[in-house]
Amino acid sequence: QLQLVESGGALVQAGGSLRLSCTASGRALGSRTVGWFRQAPGKGRQFVAAIDWNGSSYEDSVKGRFTISRVNANTVDLQMNSLKPEDTAIYYCAADVNYRSVVSGLAFDWGQGTQVTVSS
Repeated sequence: QLQLVESGGALVQAGGSLRLSCTASGRALGSRTVGWFRQAPGKGRQFVAAIDWNGSSYEDSVKGRFTISRVNANTVDLQMNSLKPEDTAIYYCAADVNYRSVVSGLAFDWGQGTQVTVSS
């Protein structure tokens, strides 16, 4: 069974940077698409970025500031620069063999999330 664990969340000032990691255990990520999502207090879960072997995609508000990358066979990172208070949320990673399942929020496997707080 694939398990995903997010790490790297923290409190940071606006304009700062954070690097989140999504690490898989139990089995390798293989060719799965991996995505990052976030959920702010009182709001629904929002797609942030996804990566598969064809490339990556981003939600419009994070383009140019966030970068998703495969670090190794079991880890996908999300580099977040120029952070804004509106980026405050719990960030989750998700994985699925189907790209569209990931970007639509219907991925099979999910992590427990890591808190990112951006102060103004």
